[in-house]
Amino acid sequence: MPVNIRNLRLASAGLIALTAACGGEQAAQTATGTASSAPSETASDAAVQTESERINAWFEQQFETQLARSPMFLTFLGRKTDYDKWNDATDAFAVETHELQVAALAEMRANFEFDALDAAAQLSYRLFEYEVEQDDRAFPFRSHWYVFSQFRGPHSGVPAFLINQHRVDSIEDVEAYIARLEGVQTYLGQHQENAEAQFADGIYPPRWSYEQMIATSRNIISGAPFDDSEKDSTLLADFTKKVDALDADEAVKEGLRARGVNALLNSVKPAYESLIAMFEKQQETASNDDGAWKLPNGAAYYANRLERMTTTDMSAEDIHNLGLSEVARIHGEMTEIKNAVGFEGSLQEFFVYMRDDPDGKFFYPNTDEGREQYLAEATAFIDTMRGRLDELFFTFPQAEMIVKRVEPFRERAAGKAFYQRPAPDGSRPGIYYANLYDMGAMPIYQMEALAYHEGVPGHHMQLAIAQELEEAPSFRKFGGYTAYSEGWGLYSEYIPKEMGFYEDPYSDFGRLAMELWRAARLVVDTGLHDKQWSREEAIAYLMTNTPNPEYDCVKAIERYIVMPGQATAYKIGMLKILELRARAEETLGDGFDVRAFHDVVLKDGAVPLAILEENVDAWIAAQQAS
Repeated sequence: MPVNIRNLRLASAGLIALTAACGGEQAAQTATGTASSAPSETASDAAVQTESERINAWFEQQFETQLARSPMFLTFLGRKTDYDKWNDATDAFAVETHELQVAALAEMRANFEFDALDAAAQLSYRLFEYEVEQDDRAFPFRSHWYVFSQFRGPHSGVPAFLINQHRVDSIEDVEAYIARLEGVQTYLGQHQENAEAQFADGIYPPRWSYEQMIATSRNIISGAPFDDSEKDSTLLADFTKKVDALDADEAVKEGLRARGVNALLNSVKPAYESLIAMFEKQQETASNDDGAWKLPNGAAYYANRLERMTTTDMSAEDIHNLGLSEVARIHGEMTEIKNAVGFEGSLQEFFVYMRDDPDGKFFYPNTDEGREQYLAEATAFIDTMRGRLDELFFTFPQAEMIVKRVEPFRERAAGKAFYQRPAPDGSRPGIYYANLYDMGAMPIYQMEALAYHEGVPGHHMQLAIAQELEEAPSFRKFGGYTAYSEGWGLYSEYIPKEMGFYEDPYSDFGRLAMELWRAARLVVDTGLHDKQWSREEAIAYLMTNTPNPEYDCVKAIERYIVMPGQATAYKIGMLKILELRARAEETLGDGFDVRAFHDVVLKDGAVPLAILEENVDAWIAAQQAS
C-alpha cells in the first residue's frame, strides 16, 4: 500500500492535487460525460496550442493557490515555505477550501473551451472536473472518516512527519522544527475538537481500537525528556540528531537543544496527555460495532467510498460476489502447487502448515538479526529486478528508492508494508517501508511479491514516473486514484512470473497468497461494511481462506474496519489492467509489445479506470493504423 499524501491528514478533501492520492476515486460518470468531445476541426493549430497553454498555466495557478493552504504538503514536496507551520485542521477551513475548489471548477468551465484544447489538456480538464465533482459528492461525509484510529491519524502522523519530512540543513530549519513542536498542541487540539464532535454524533472507531491509539500516544511521550528514562524519546532523538549534524557553534546548538526540550515538555507532552485522556473517556462508552453501516447514513457513505476507491459503479454485492469467485479461482491454482510440492492433505491443512512453519523455513527469526536479513533480502529482490526493467519498460524514473523498516514508535499500529514517494527535488528517495514488528507476520515466501509491489516494477515505477511527467500539470503529478495505483501494484506482483521469477514453488505460492489476500479483501470489506459481519467473522474468513498468520489477519481486518472501501481497490484495478492487456494482445498479435503497453498505462499518471480503458483502446487503434 502506497503512502502518499493521505498521511499528512490534509485539511480538506477539496484540495484536488493533494487529496487525489489520498485513496479517493470517482465513478467514470464525469469522465465519460465528455468522452465524445474532440478538438474543433476549424480551430487552427496555433489557437489550440494557445488555449492549451492558457489552461495549463491556470492549472498551475490553482495548484499553487491550494498548495499555499497546506504547509505540510509544501514540506512533503521539499519546499521550505511555511516550514514552521502545521495545516489548519478546523472544519471551517475545510469548508472554505471546498468552496474555493467548487468555485475553481465553475471558473474553468466558464473561461476555457474544451474543444479548443489539445488532447493532453483535455485530459487535464476532465480530471480536474472529475476530482472536484468527486470531492463534492464526498464532502457531506467528511466527518465520517475517523479523525483518529489505530491504523493512522495525526497522533502517529506528527512524529512520522517531523522525522521523515522535516529536513534540517540550517539553523533556520531547526528554528522551524522548534516552532512546529511548539505548534503541536494547537494542531492536535484542532483534531481533538473534530474527534469530540464526531463522537457526539455517534461517529467513532470501535472500542477495541482505543487501546492501540493510547499505546501509540504513550510511546511518543515515553523517554527523555518526558520521563526519567535514560533513553531519548523518539522525537528528542530525531531533533538532537538533526541539531548535532549542523555545522554551527556548539553553544548555539546547545541553546537550540534546550529550546527543543522546552517545546517537547510544554507543547507536545500536554497535547498527547490530552489525547490520551480523550481516548480513555471515549473508550468507556464506545461500542464494538465494526462496519460503516453503524454510522449515520452509513449505507450512502459506504457506497460513496466504493465509488471513490474503485472508480466504478460496482455495488457492494457485485464486489462481494467478484471476491468469492476470485478466491475460488486462486484456491484452484494453489492446490496445484500444494500437490506439486508433495503435501498430502487439504488446501486448508496446507495453509495451517505454511502458517505454523513446523520445519522452520518460512519465517526469519523475530530478532534484530532476522529483521536485518529480511531488509537485505527484500533489497536484493528489488536490485535484481532493476537490472531487468528494460524488458518491461521504455520509460524509467530518475528518482532512487530504498528499503526501510517502519519506525518502532508506530510499527504496532502501522500496515504490513507501504511506499512513500520521493521528494520531487531529489532530496528524499522513494521508500519501501517494511513493518518488521512481528516477523511471524512477514513470511519469507511472500517477500518477493511484496518487494515487487512496493518497489519495482510496482509503486516506485508508477509514482515516481508520474511526478516526473514533463507535460502534466502538477495536480496530476501528485494526485492519484487508489484503483489505478494499487491495481498497478498488484499487477506488478504478477509481471515477474512471466519473466521467470518465483522459481521456488513456495515463492510462487506466496505470489498467489498475495493475490488471494486482495481477492479476500473484496469479500471481507463488503462483509464488514455492507453485510454487517463482525470483526471476529471477518478474521475467521481470512484464517480459513488464506495462509496468512493470525496476527496478519487480525491487523488486516482492523485496518479495513477503520478504512471502509479502500481494500477493494487493489483487485478491481488489477483485473482491469489484465483485461486491457489481454484485449491488446488479442487484437495486435505479434505486434504487441509489453513495454509499449506498460508505458501507455503509466504515461498519463494516475487516471480513473474508465479513462485508462480509453487510453489503451486509443493506443490499440493507433497501432493497428500504423
